[in-house]
Amino acid sequence: MNRDRLADRVASLRPSINLTAAAAPPAAGRPNPLLFVEGEPADFDTPEFVKAAAIQALRDGWTKYGPTGGLPELKDCIRQKLSQENGLVYGADEVLVTVGAKQAIFNALMALCNPGDEVLIPAPYWTSYPEQVRLVGATPRILLTQRPGWRLTPDILADVLSPKSRVLILNNPSNPTGVVYQREELVGFAAVAARADLWVIADEIYEKYVYDGRAFTAFASLGPEMQQRTVTVNGVSKAFAMTGWRLGYAAGPASLIRAMTLVQGHSTSCANVMTQRATMAALRGGQESVQTMVAAFQQRRDLMVNGLNRIGGIHCPRPEGALYVFPDVSRLLEGGSVGAPLRTSVELARYLLEEAGVAVVPGEAFGAERAMRMVIAVPPEQIEEALVRMESCLQRRIAR
Repeated sequence: MNRDRLADRVASLRPSINLTAAAAPPAAGRPNPLLFVEGEPADFDTPEFVKAAAIQALRDGWTKYGPTGGLPELKDCIRQKLSQENGLVYGADEVLVTVGAKQAIFNALMALCNPGDEVLIPAPYWTSYPEQVRLVGATPRILLTQRPGWRLTPDILADVLSPKSRVLILNNPSNPTGVVYQREELVGFAAVAARADLWVIADEIYEKYVYDGRAFTAFASLGPEMQQRTVTVNGVSKAFAMTGWRLGYAAGPASLIRAMTLVQGHSTSCANVMTQRATMAALRGGQESVQTMVAAFQQRRDLMVNGLNRIGGIHCPRPEGALYVFPDVSRLLEGGSVGAPLRTSVELARYLLEEAGVAVVPGEAFGAERAMRMVIAVPPEQIEEALVRMESCLQRRIAR
């Protein structure tokens, strides 16, 4: 027996590229690293009323197994949220509570895809999409979006369709680009999806983070036909600073939710009930904490975008939503610099970490080699310090 042999599905996976430096202390004479990697509110905590609900749940004995699909009371809260905020009406059998939004996406892919099916993924994409597709035995089909705005268009989507096309994953607002698709754009995607008989996994976890007065439109709200071919994925991780609580949900046609629940029953069983009770409080509570974070992150976005665009070799579009900036660093990788060349976004990220003590994620991780991602959900003084460090080390590289 070859005890070192692993399953092919694991051998084909690519690790997430997060050059954080958190695993090792800085070298002598180097500054402590400033981390712009994790997609979570760094200096905002879970609201106190949500914590209190979790503590009360423990005291009340909510420490046992719950139903695989989620507590009925929580599913009612989710249904009410979707109805009031998104104009979507679902039955109790059309909602599934999951261990984070990531599991909801994985369950959907498991329930929808067979080997040979293609899953359409606009690039730049969240790093786990292609790997989850490979895990379920399907094939990721990457769609290259239009620069400099990184927007998918109906024509781009239509041009890649094949008889194997099965699912479109649409992340709106987008991680990593911050693109927010307006209703008229979504209508164009919906028309293509209907003609091609595609399922749509609408990952809307960043729904609350939309800036400059823009409106958010849920994909499934485009009409009854689209609601019947869409699984809406969301959760409380980002909106309520609850990333570590691991609570997500999916809403879609009853037959699909039933299949996804079967998958979950043989994997994680259920989300922990204490977190489910706390999530009920979050969804029933006010939006003050959410509004405070959105206002703060819009200001921090502007601080970071303006600062990055003052650094030679970087062009940073202004994201419309989500928690990231995704600057173009082509000039830094095109030889117009002094010193040892930086050929890839991975090499640039490593250089910034070692020379400036600033940890970013290389664009390669998102299918966009000549870019990098930085989180805006960090304290403004950290952003300002990072900009000073980056400008100091990068200006030495740009040929004057």
